[in-house]
Amino acid sequence: MSVKNFIPQIWSARLLEHLDKAHVYANLVNRDYEGEIRNFGDTVKVNQIGDITIKDYTKGSDIEDPDDLDGTQQILTINQSKYFNFGIDDVDNAQTNPKLMNEAMSRTAYGMNDVTDSFIANLMAVEAGSIIGSDDSPIVPTAANAYDYLVDLGTALTEANVPLVGRWVVVPAWYHGLLLKDSRFVANGTDYNKAILEGGYVGVAAGFKIWVSNNVPNTSGTKYKIIAGTNAATSYAEQLTEVEGYRPEKSFKDAVKGLHIYGAKVFQKKCLACMTANKA
Repeated sequence: MSVKNFIPQIWSARLLEHLDKAHVYANLVNRDYEGEIRNFGDTVKVNQIGDITIKDYTKGSDIEDPDDLDGTQQILTINQSKYFNFGIDDVDNAQTNPKLMNEAMSRTAYGMNDVTDSFIANLMAVEAGSIIGSDDSPIVPTAANAYDYLVDLGTALTEANVPLVGRWVVVPAWYHGLLLKDSRFVANGTDYNKAILEGGYVGVAAGFKIWVSNNVPNTSGTKYKIIAGTNAATSYAEQLTEVEGYRPEKSFKDAVKGLHIYGAKVFQKKCLACMTANKA
């Protein structure tokens, strides 16, 4: 494709800064099966082995026949399909801005990430194995007990035999603000700089890595679904199957279109805990 130029008009050489949300949920899943999908509707069959029976051994006696492995088969389906399609008008060479297409593609990538981040967050909230609070009776944390509720989330995971290693929790900005007022919350300048550069990660507390996101599922600013867990809980797979540059027939512009397919599945519900909370 021959990328043309555009009319700057009110656009500056550097596009207007966007106040972007940090995308974190897609970093808190595993992508073990991503190489196995190619098209929308593809499925991946995942076998999960059941418990193995531990038996007493008596010296000099025969052992029993081996147990048959009885595993439940679950399906990861690529059932989400989104596309983008944008064009840039041609102008005289004197009015060029060669960075426009790259900037447009950057904005497209941000938009796709935002959609998938929300998709994963809502899926986790629905599928969580441990629940604290509810839509009818949400928790209302304060600066005095916000940390304690994180401890409760951790306890729920421990009681479900979830490993201590690799635990995370995603909170909205207002909940992070409550934690900052509690001396038990561990954070430092390096963590904050990293959050600015990489998006989301702000410190450690109650056995969790703490992530902040504006994509925490909520209902009109209430009933926030604060999710804790490990990456073992959810599998995610995606492919950008088509990216094409073309010249639209009825206009003088360069255009780009693409197709993004993806899907996710919570295979280990017990590895997720969800707290429903309102602002005080």
